[in-house]
Amino acid sequence: MSEKDFIPSSYITLKEEGIVGYTSPSNIALVKYWGKRENQIPANPSISFTLAACMTKTSVEYKKKIRKDDEFSFDLFFDDQPKEEFKPKIKTFLKRIEKYLPFLKEYHLVIKTSNTFPHSSGIASSASGMSALALCFMEMERTFSAPITDDFFNNKVSFISRLGSGSACRSIEGPLVQWGETSSVEGSSNLFGVKYPYKVHDIFNNFHDTILLVDKGEKQVSSTVGHELMHGHPFASQRFEQAHENLDKLRTILAEGNLNDFIGIVESEALTLHAMMMTSHPYFILMKPNTLSIINEIWKFRQTSNTHVCFTLDAGANVHVLYPENEKDIVFPFIKEKLISFCQNGQYICDRIGLGAKKL
Repeated sequence: MSEKDFIPSSYITLKEEGIVGYTSPSNIALVKYWGKRENQIPANPSISFTLAACMTKTSVEYKKKIRKDDEFSFDLFFDDQPKEEFKPKIKTFLKRIEKYLPFLKEYHLVIKTSNTFPHSSGIASSASGMSALALCFMEMERTFSAPITDDFFNNKVSFISRLGSGSACRSIEGPLVQWGETSSVEGSSNLFGVKYPYKVHDIFNNFHDTILLVDKGEKQVSSTVGHELMHGHPFASQRFEQAHENLDKLRTILAEGNLNDFIGIVESEALTLHAMMMTSHPYFILMKPNTLSIINEIWKFRQTSNTHVCFTLDAGANVHVLYPENEKDIVFPFIKEKLISFCQNGQYICDRIGLGAKKL
């Protein structure tokens, strides 16, 4: 598919008013995407677990404008409070997607959104937020259009989501979603995420993700800035090649349920992501001392307990502790006893692998 496939030819009718709503989850990348080209195209492919509890709930109430104009008209509420500082990002998003959803300027929109987790703290809030909003807009288009297939709907909403936040394209479906062209995954695309099409061992279908909130504050460097710093990065080409190789290795690992090799790739990918940050120009560090303390505790416990607990990180200080369902009775008490003390105010989120977005 190409971008042209997502440009509608016409609509059957534009309703006078209505309301739509969706929940969309966050996701946690196993092979990380870091660095992008123009129009939110990834510099390397990625794959992620879709989460279940960490999600954004968004509704869009729309009403036709009395007078037509050439401006986007919207109000934005976050946790039921006006959020003016979010509006420039939403306006940029609307500009990017107008060609693909040309009805947007016909309406005044009231956007209400909330998260089940802290915003801007490295739990992919932009992924769940932008995908939830894109789902609402696509549901509007589905109302105005001739019937469209579920596959086309999912592809287009993933495509639209990507224009708001790259990783948002991986939040529409689950439990495993791959994004970015690669020979490792048939049907892969830079334009949208695809549900992982190959065999996955049952051990990976019920994975847990306990998210340790080491630092709930705003990141000192945004992901957008971090991605840009991959341009001219001295190790960029090697990193992009590594991502392709790890995706290729994961196909066998996921099919066979090889947890040891899974851990090796997932933890290496997490540390490589942060190594790219620390070796960019300017360089920066998003990990905190407690992030490193948690990692060392996990390594010690895995060795002594003979379990398959591991960690991964997104672009922030928080730690995602991953472990299979059949080890939760051993791993979770360890988390509570040894790791919670490293969290800000002892806060953490119990999550697990999910199946994607849901219409409200």
